[in-house]
Formats: sequence, structure tokens, C-alpha cells
Amino acid sequence: MQWSLRLRAAERGIWKSAELRRMLADAGLEISAGKMSSWWAGTPPTMRLEELDVLCAVLECTPNDLMTPEPDKVAARRARDAEAANGGNGNGDDNPNGGGNGPVVSPRFGQPRSTPPL
Repeated sequence: MQWSLRLRAAERGIWKSAELRRMLADAGLEISAGKMSSWWAGTPPTMRLEELDVLCAVLECTPNDLMTPEPDKVAARRARDAEAANGGNGNGDDNPNGGGNGPVVSPRFGQPRSTPPL
């Protein structure tokens, strides 16, 4: 999804995240400065529906105005996942352990973890 919060805010004459945060608080949504920063700076990893509802009410928009689907990214992810499922690792190397990109992890058959100290 492409996140367009700053564009929608600018269309309403809101140029600073602190101003939007105050408007959200006036509408009953108290959020932390850190959360506001993540919304303002990029695509938030998660968002509650109640938060989205208040945000849309404050900005006088719909969720469709804030988020735009990106089907090309979904198609690329599907291709990458299918390649990984077929034994590739997505970087053109046939070595499933990453070809030197990290240590090889081996199972510890018959060697259980030690017990913690008493």
C-alpha cells in the first residue's frame, strides 16, 4: 500500500505532524509522538480501525484517499515467495543457506540444551 497521509494533510493546510496530532486529540484520539512520527514519516506497519476512522474524520477524507493499492509489489512478492518455496533463496544462489551470508545453522540432534543454573 502507498500511504498518502502527508499529501492529504497538506491538502487541508496541515504542514506539521504536531498540528495533526493536536487535531486528532481534539477529536478524541490521543496518540504518542512516536506513533504520530511513524504515521507522518512513512507507511505505518499497523493501524487500528478506530484510529483510521478518526484520522479520516479530521482530514475529511476516506481510507481510499490515504491508501492506494500497489498490485505490482504483491505480484513481485508472490514470485519471490514461489521461488523460495521451490528451493531458491531469491538472490540467484542455489545454496539454501545463503551462500556465505551468515553462519550455517545445524540441528542439535541428541544434544539438548543445557539446563539453567540453580
